[in-house]
Parts: sequence; structure tokens; C-alpha cells
Amino acid sequence: MKTLILGGVKSGKSRRAEQLAIESGKAVTLIATARALDDEMSERIRRHKAQRNQDWHLIEEPLALAAALRANQTHSHCVVVDCLTLWLTQLLMLDDPTRLQYEMESLLDEVRNASADVILIGNESSMGITPLGQLSREFCDRAGVLHQQLAECCDTVILSIAGLPQYIKGSPLPPKAQTTISQ
Repeated sequence: MKTLILGGVKSGKSRRAEQLAIESGKAVTLIATARALDDEMSERIRRHKAQRNQDWHLIEEPLALAAALRANQTHSHCVVVDCLTLWLTQLLMLDDPTRLQYEMESLLDEVRNASADVILIGNESSMGITPLGQLSREFCDRAGVLHQQLAECCDTVILSIAGLPQYIKGSPLPPKAQTTISQ
């Protein structure tokens, strides 16, 4: 299963991803893309670590997300990626369009071909007005296109609003239960 969970800041995205990972019954690897560049972000990361299941394997990778995904997936694992939009921001800050394109295309290839269950988390940031500033607009454009491309190759897409998961693609029921209900 490949799942994309989108939503605003503090909308319940990570909590839903954690629930899905636990429900998978598989060993969980978390690929965290955040960097602690200031005290506030350090505190956010500390809180996430304290709340997270301590049995999970943690990989911290802010840029080479596709390579981290490739190296840490097997059929017996569930891989959670938190967060796509932090990853995208860090790539944009490199000001290297070639690297940005390579990393985005590599991620899409890895997700399409994933042998593990993959849960991807991203901030849906393009639901308001067009932002001021070229970099902000480029971020929203890139994030929007990335989310569309990932949604196309994921089995399930969830929009989290106020902690409530809204299934945009797929169903909250496991495939076996769906089969039983439809008969």
C-alpha cells in the first residue's frame, strides 16, 4: 500500500500516519526530513521524537529522500516519510534546479516501485491566495505538482482536517473488508 496524507499544519497528518503504520503490523522505518536549524524547530523535533513509538527505526535525511527510501524498504516494512514539504523547501534553498528535478523524479520512481508499504506526509499549502514572492510561489507550484504526481501513484490519499481523515482516494476499510462488503 502507498498512502499520501496531506493537510495543513497541526491538522493530524503525522498522528494518522503513525496510526496507519502501527495498524500495518509491520516493522516501521521513519524517514524524517526536518533539520533543527533553530531552537523552535529543535523543540518540534524533540516533541515528535518523544511522542513516537521508540521501536521505530529512524533515518534522518533532509535531501536524498529517494535514496533513503530505496535503502530502507522491504516487503516486511512500513516506511513513513515525514515531511515532503520540508524536504522540498530544503531542496529549493539549495538553488540547484538540476538537483531539485533529479530528487523529485527519483522520489516518484521509488514510490511507484516501492516494495514496502509507504506512507508519505506533506503540507497542503496551496488552498489559499497566491503567495507574494517568487520563491513562495515556486514552492507552492512545486508542492502542488509533486502532490498530484504522488496522488496518482498512491493507492490511498487522505486529506486531514482538524484531526479528521478525509479519504480522497481509496477507502478507510482494509481491502479484505471492502471485498466482503461489496459481495
